[in-house]
Amino acid sequence: MDVLLQQVINGLVLGSMYALVALGYTMVYGIINLINFAHGEVLMVGALCSWSVIGFLQPLMPGTPGWVLLLISMVLASVAAAALNYVIEKIAYRPLRRAPKLAPLITAIGMSILLQTLAMIVWKPNYKPFPSLLPTTPFEIGDAVITPTQLMILGLTAVALAVLSWLVNRTQLGRAMRATAENPRVASLMGVKPDLVISATFVIGAVLATIAGVMWAMNYGTAHHAMGFMPGLKAFTAAVFGGIGNLAGAVVGGLLLGLIESIGSGYLGNLTGGVLGSHYTDILAFIVLIAMLTLRPSGLLGERVADRA
Repeated sequence: MDVLLQQVINGLVLGSMYALVALGYTMVYGIINLINFAHGEVLMVGALCSWSVIGFLQPLMPGTPGWVLLLISMVLASVAAAALNYVIEKIAYRPLRRAPKLAPLITAIGMSILLQTLAMIVWKPNYKPFPSLLPTTPFEIGDAVITPTQLMILGLTAVALAVLSWLVNRTQLGRAMRATAENPRVASLMGVKPDLVISATFVIGAVLATIAGVMWAMNYGTAHHAMGFMPGLKAFTAAVFGGIGNLAGAVVGGLLLGLIESIGSGYLGNLTGGVLGSHYTDILAFIVLIAMLTLRPSGLLGERVADRA
């Protein structure tokens, strides 16, 4: 039971990060039916911008509490990532909005490769140790442990999801998002500006991806130019798993995928004497994707048109 509890904790932490990135995928898809495969690279840019800000501020502000540096770096990185995603939408996706669906998909893949290459040029290809800004003493839950960083991940994810839910369901922007998702032309006749709504959706997705990227870098202690590829792919899997276009589905899919990976790899390693384990975690995610597309293509919760954003 203690092993199971530890794997559940690890799975919830991992799934929380997947959920934040998956929300970016599902929001964009819900409005313009586009899979933004460059979204993982926005996560990477956010994490590397945060790393750069921390490296710049630490010598200038000695003695500053780590959480203050982390907060400042996360805010500035979110601004940078939001500006990047806004430019991507305006330059790469908006001109192709009425093009055949294959064109924006190929453009998204090309943008992903371009961002990875630019990041490698700007930040160099070497792995960068991400500073530990929070206490490292873990809290014990039975024989399982959870670190302050992991608690921060769970807490920030819960807050971000609550704010997003309020934004989509209770604000004028959220109503405009839902209207644009249902019918952009009719929404424009009612005074909604679809281009502005779509840009705002990309900006919100970038902020969520930045939070996930900084938490990912802190949890694993490293950041590099290719760090966004696999989390982005896994988050896309989570979005499809839960029901792409469905906000609740993205959260459920992310959490379940994290639990499946964590528990599956832990017990797989024990059953095979360590032959199969954490190195084969990625297999589990894509087995889930293949099974879901085969058995229930609409995902666990399906696609609720009225709630899309």
